[in-house]
Amino acid sequence: MATTGMGGRIALVTGGARGLGVEIARQLAAEGMVVWLSARSADRAAAVAGGIDGDVRALELDVASEVSVAAAARAVGALDVLVNNAAIDYDTDARALTADLTRVRRALDTNLFGAWALCEAFAPQLRASGHGRIVNVSSASGQITTGMDGGTPGYSLSKLSLNGLTRMLAAELAGDGVLVNAVCPGWTATQMGGGGRPVPEGAASVVWACLLGDDGPSGGFFRDGAPLAW
Repeated sequence: MATTGMGGRIALVTGGARGLGVEIARQLAAEGMVVWLSARSADRAAAVAGGIDGDVRALELDVASEVSVAAAARAVGALDVLVNNAAIDYDTDARALTADLTRVRRALDTNLFGAWALCEAFAPQLRASGHGRIVNVSSASGQITTGMDGGTPGYSLSKLSLNGLTRMLAAELAGDGVLVNAVCPGWTATQMGGGGRPVPEGAASVVWACLLGDDGPSGGFFRDGAPLAW
């Protein structure tokens, strides 16, 4: 499949304060894209954006806040690529039958509903692009077919649901030039992951979906450009 030329196109990367989000923004900027790097703290977003070469712009955004999402849509304006990377609480200490449901709801608010709200807010811009891309950063923890058990209940269910949302949005946006995919970056050496492969490798897995040509897949789940089981 062809790769779309991205020079001058505009991307928004959520969860850009650290780790994977920073490197995704760096790689997209290296492709010539204008990148909005978002974080809940405006100062943090500005500090990180200022350390990346290219046209990288800071954006204050709390994906769990409807007011903040609406303000971001106004501030960004035109958009070609939405990367839903923001996520919280890899709850390895929790089990399904003893989970703190308040904590689970908090994870869902960010990992699922935050991404969903951004897709709704930016759908008009992505449709207007003609080459819109939505990339939902997911996880093998959300694979229901590969031995899901009672561990990491909040995180795993949020990613399972994000995968389902990916399929629904891909179907709804079919014919509008918007490709919607979920991508697992793999176990990556971020603060949340605590180990794994180098961050640039995980980020490249996500960036691959951002750079898909118009003949690329939509409604799929991928790692390193290869399909994953749901």
